[in-house]
Amino acid sequence: MKIGSLLKAVNSFGMADKKKIILAVTTDLNYDQRMQRICNSLCAASYDVLLLGREKADSLPLKKEAYQQHRLKLWAQKGPLFYLFFNLRLFLYLIRDRSDIVCSVDLDTVLAVGLLKRLRPSVKVVFDAHEYFTEVPELQGRKTIQRIWNAVGDSFVPGFDAAYTVGPALAAMFTAKYKIDFKTVRNLSVLRSSQDTLRNNEPFILYYQGALNAGRGLKEMIEAMELLDAHCHLYLAGEGDISEYLRALVRDKGLESRVKFLGYLLPEDLQQWLKVASLGLNLLEHKGLSYYYSLANKTFDYIQAELPAVHMAFPEYQALQDQWDCFYLQDSLESKDLANSIRGIMNDMNLYQQKQAHCRTAKVSLNWEKESKVLVRIYDAL
Repeated sequence: MKIGSLLKAVNSFGMADKKKIILAVTTDLNYDQRMQRICNSLCAASYDVLLLGREKADSLPLKKEAYQQHRLKLWAQKGPLFYLFFNLRLFLYLIRDRSDIVCSVDLDTVLAVGLLKRLRPSVKVVFDAHEYFTEVPELQGRKTIQRIWNAVGDSFVPGFDAAYTVGPALAAMFTAKYKIDFKTVRNLSVLRSSQDTLRNNEPFILYYQGALNAGRGLKEMIEAMELLDAHCHLYLAGEGDISEYLRALVRDKGLESRVKFLGYLLPEDLQQWLKVASLGLNLLEHKGLSYYYSLANKTFDYIQAELPAVHMAFPEYQALQDQWDCFYLQDSLESKDLANSIRGIMNDMNLYQQKQAHCRTAKVSLNWEKESKVLVRIYDAL
């Protein structure tokens, strides 16, 4: 056999031997940092990876990645019809595909993946619980909707071959609920080089990145801005269900010069704002178990940027604070209490610099390069 033919045969064998994984989400793929990290790590572990998401009317062209990407087009963009048609389109896509492993990311993709498992038992299915879906603030008080999603989870998740979630508290709760072993794969960020400089605190920039949704302390933080000095500014990176309400609130209070809406930002653009921020914000209302037991990705983005941050005194943040002392913990979301806390932070730069130094220590351990090994072991075990 000629050398060229031999090499071609070897390469063909290698590609055929590669296990194919499809990961299904309902998010816009360009902005989902968590899934980008997961897919890149699985690619690096020699899996053939396809990330499957949704296409919105305002979706930007997909960025080139090491893994494959595909968006499902839907005529319904929100509400029950969106979830119904997304799962229908997802199921039709999966049933025609011959992937070895399919990962359902959150409860809103479980119906399609669970049906696939029942029709094709040989396929391995994984459940990635990014949050406690039925306990998010948007579903509080909507008992019928909660019952439907709980029924979907109870019907299908116990039959999955593997499962993981973002924190140990949720892992324990889901293990008890679904009677399968949930591993913990935290939302850690990629290791960043050290800033090596003292941040410019004029103006003192309070910085939030994430969805502008109810229950995230954003209304209260804007109200607190009235009580803080003029050199204290607030930057909000993201959009969400209450974007327009928050913009109207800022206008009503005459805070346009001090509150800046950055809009949707790509992950690489977020890094630039993290460098100029003075204090990170993660202010969650105790409204449902999802937020109470959360361990948000922004937590570790702040640590990697060596940015001290204010978090609520919820269990996972308390545990990290006890170990690393990187945070300021907040008990109350009242506007006057937030203003008092931030004023105290600004008046004690010695403690601030200690927190910054502790972030620099913590980032060496709390990074995706280490956590991704846990993720790969879960898929290798299949």
